[in-house]
Amino acid sequence: MIFLSWPVKPFNFERIQGKIIFYIPLKEETLLYHLKSEQCNLRELGFRKLVENYQERVYWHIRKMVVDHEDADDLTQETFVKVFRNFDQFRGDAALFTWIYRIASNECLNFLRKKKKRHFLPWMEAENELIQKIDHSNTFNGDEIQRILHKAILGLPPQQQLVFNMKYYENLKYEDIARITEKSVGACKANYHHAVKKIEAQLEKH
Repeated sequence: MIFLSWPVKPFNFERIQGKIIFYIPLKEETLLYHLKSEQCNLRELGFRKLVENYQERVYWHIRKMVVDHEDADDLTQETFVKVFRNFDQFRGDAALFTWIYRIASNECLNFLRKKKKRHFLPWMEAENELIQKIDHSNTFNGDEIQRILHKAILGLPPQQQLVFNMKYYENLKYEDIARITEKSVGACKANYHHAVKKIEAQLEKH
């Protein structure tokens, strides 16, 4: 059984018996070699390295969608559990991170959908609940313009929000976003365009 350590550390190191141990990210081809090995210890090592390489990036990808740290923590761990269990489904026809992001993105969208359904909330009320968390979060503590931007993003439909975050904050290529969302490049561009227009309209009110 592999145990993951959360929350995410800001840097890839930890102190063991008074010594600082740095984690060196493995190249993707080396990771894949370990993860596809028939030897259990090599697969486990590969998975640990995969978590070290991607956990912080995945955590913040999720956190921007769900806002709450504990929810993001849980969804990040669930993402890597699914990565480990379903790794044989990774075909290798795209970058590993896009496959991991697809799982993380689906976890986000399912979480938001279930949350709305569980509380019988229309989307606007569920959205307002997330927006209120911005005002009480130490993470989203930028200036007023940044807070307004975060709130405007949370006001988007989840799919537009997802595409906007990946393009605006992470500067991903539309081709990668299309693989992650399993939409066409044209649909991703349209989602981003509509998101920008809605955000601009909200910013103009302030």
